[in-house]
Amino acid sequence: MKILVLNCGSSSVKSQLIETDLESIETNSDRTLACGSVEKIGMTSSVVRYEPVGGEVFKDTPEILEHKVAIDRLLHLYADPTRGVIRSLADIEAVGHRIVHGGEKFSQSAAITPEILKQIEECVELAPLHNPHNIRGYRAAAELLPGVPHVAVFDTAFHQTMPDYAFMYGLPRILYKRHAIRRYGFHGTSHRYVSYRVAQLLNTSREKLRIITCHLGNGCSMAAIKFRRSIDTSMGFTPLEGLMMGTRTGDLDPAVILHIMAKEDLGLSEANALLNKHSGLYGVSGISNDMRELEESAREGDRHARLAIDMFCYRIKKYIARYAAVMNRLDVLVFTGGIGENSPRSARSVARSWTFWASSHRTRTERRHPPRQEDCISCVSGPCMVWVIPTNEELIIARDTVRLILTGDPRPTNR
Repeated sequence: MKILVLNCGSSSVKSQLIETDLESIETNSDRTLACGSVEKIGMTSSVVRYEPVGGEVFKDTPEILEHKVAIDRLLHLYADPTRGVIRSLADIEAVGHRIVHGGEKFSQSAAITPEILKQIEECVELAPLHNPHNIRGYRAAAELLPGVPHVAVFDTAFHQTMPDYAFMYGLPRILYKRHAIRRYGFHGTSHRYVSYRVAQLLNTSREKLRIITCHLGNGCSMAAIKFRRSIDTSMGFTPLEGLMMGTRTGDLDPAVILHIMAKEDLGLSEANALLNKHSGLYGVSGISNDMRELEESAREGDRHARLAIDMFCYRIKKYIARYAAVMNRLDVLVFTGGIGENSPRSARSVARSWTFWASSHRTRTERRHPPRQEDCISCVSGPCMVWVIPTNEELIIARDTVRLILTGDPRPTNR
């Protein structure tokens, strides 16, 4: 089956066309045929990028003012007689959609029906910056590809296995009942993929492993995965909680922002921007939210860049200790995401702090890790292994879509 995977943001559409079926899933032989994206939707010079696997990259800068036009442009590139990878749009058999927030309503992926769409819309207040654009993308795709099934895959679903003592806040319970104030967690599709993949690489079942996954990009989160279930994660009611990130504070004494609002005479929107857009690596360094730039500046002696990196790694170490404690053991630590996959210095800094690893672990992490490749950066015979695994959220979305359509159940048979 050829599955179109869509991830629609406020001003962007990212997509992949993936060929897979139940047999391909079992044998890990799914194929990505092409990927395409449109950035800067709503601007006079949008950026279209299309790349068939093994083919030449196509770029264009047309004016694209809405998501439906962007998706239509990508569809015609996939079916283009010259550079396309399918004969016609009729070859697309289903569409999988990334939906950021499913609240407590969705603990797994779901085929989109009018009733399911209504429930997704009810989650908008939990993710007002994301869900509306995800829904807009679905509506556009449903108009352009009306004859195929559409499936919603939720970032939050994987973390719905957290126990109540992990997801509840120390607030009056009535606020949970009235407004669903609780910890939800995000990046669930990524955490799910890399935990599945590392078990596959180790030729063992996730049912036997205690895994900590670190999704480190501009947004960062970690998850404690015990016997394939997420039992805790660092992000909370919003993606602001947890690790220090590119532009987000991460964990913060709530009274700090109240104090700053009073001292700096900030309104709610200004305080929100401070916490989400002007803090984190960028705020501490005063240079950039890009780890590559900060590592370069730190090598050149910039102490603020070094401080930002040290704070970033220190917070990760603290969360590893927490999660190892709640799981009573740690078998595998996995790094993924833009920083996790491509900044081995950060991985080495974190790995060196664990005294229960033998010196051979620390020695092996010194070797250069090839970017965008799966690699064990620790001694395989040690009590805890450290892996770098590029994430593949699109593949999870495509697989869930296939399973739902063919079996009615998105869950893998070898869970």
